[in-house]
Amino acid sequence: MNKDFLRYQAQTTPHPLGMEISHAKGSYIYTTDGRKHLDFVAGVSACTLGHSHPAIVNAVQEQSKKYMHVMVYGEYAQSPAVSLCKLLAKQLPASLEKTYLVNSGTEAIDGAMKLARRVTGRSQILSAYTAYHGNTYGALSLMTYEERLIPFKPLVGDIDHIFFNEEKCIHKITTKTAAVVLETIQGGAGFIMPLPGYLKAIKKRCKEVGALLILDEIQPGFGRTGKLFGFEHEQVIPDILVMGKGMGGGLPIGAFTASSAHMDMLSDQPKLGHITTFGGNPVIASAALATLNELITSDLIEKTLEKEKLIRSLLIHPLIEEIRGRGLMLAVMTKEAEITTSVIMRCKERGLILFWLLFEPRAIRITPPLTVSQEEIREGCGIILEILEEINAN
Repeated sequence: MNKDFLRYQAQTTPHPLGMEISHAKGSYIYTTDGRKHLDFVAGVSACTLGHSHPAIVNAVQEQSKKYMHVMVYGEYAQSPAVSLCKLLAKQLPASLEKTYLVNSGTEAIDGAMKLARRVTGRSQILSAYTAYHGNTYGALSLMTYEERLIPFKPLVGDIDHIFFNEEKCIHKITTKTAAVVLETIQGGAGFIMPLPGYLKAIKKRCKEVGALLILDEIQPGFGRTGKLFGFEHEQVIPDILVMGKGMGGGLPIGAFTASSAHMDMLSDQPKLGHITTFGGNPVIASAALATLNELITSDLIEKTLEKEKLIRSLLIHPLIEEIRGRGLMLAVMTKEAEITTSVIMRCKERGLILFWLLFEPRAIRITPPLTVSQEEIREGCGIILEILEEINAN
């Protein structure tokens, strides 16, 4: 199968890992050679409830029996999408009341950028250096990694940047600014946490000059940080909230949420201000609704912080410099990129799935499903420590 995989399916790197998947369940992925692999990546933070969670599987099966795609987004009232948006509104601050469902986090970022320009009548958008918001043209234009941008220029115009966690940059937010786009935890840069009060200061400045604050919860959202959304830790409310990844429990979905007054501006002048054929797909919305229901009716989110403490207590080693992040969004920082790559590749051979971060080569991604057990955490961390010890001995 690998030969056909490389020949017929477009690749993202010259050397993909190429694991041939048989099936997946809970915290494990099974390959066609009969081996099982403990998954500490969860589809890059997407499989919130692990693999083949019964509630999600049942929701998908039941909805697919009734109907699947019937009309482009926003024309027909379809119960799964309506119920999902309504339940989201009940979990969010009152000002975040109306949700636009799309197909991915990066599309949600593009939609949020369009909405901010429509609401404010301004064009300038600020993002942070070392940020990652996706790879569609709008989201890509927010990035500062020139080697990834140069082949695709020209990008979306009137984008500028500020340094994450540096309040001295706040003066760049002016009456010309439509929006500031920030991650609640910088993901690709190495799971960098906002300093206490930083996001509050940004929101205050935005309010003073009439700009909007867009918070990207594509990776931190849906319980991964010990709250339903990361902004809850910071006690700041965005004007536009962007979601994706773990929202669908393993199926492709994204969304952006704002006030009704703001969101309604996408429906007129011009009509179809944002449009998507498959956004709000009833089968995928059913999976997202099942995921959200499971999160808010169980203790999974609360236990995320306990699991973080366990991981931090276990992963103590001379080759580990620090562990960044919060909850089950953690980056283990080794001393050198070569050590990180060696750990990830050796763990793969011993039945543990780890992965890299986009722009921080020393980081080992640890983002298991929220359903991961303490026993599984101990098993996975034991493999990591075993390999680190081997590396240290050589």
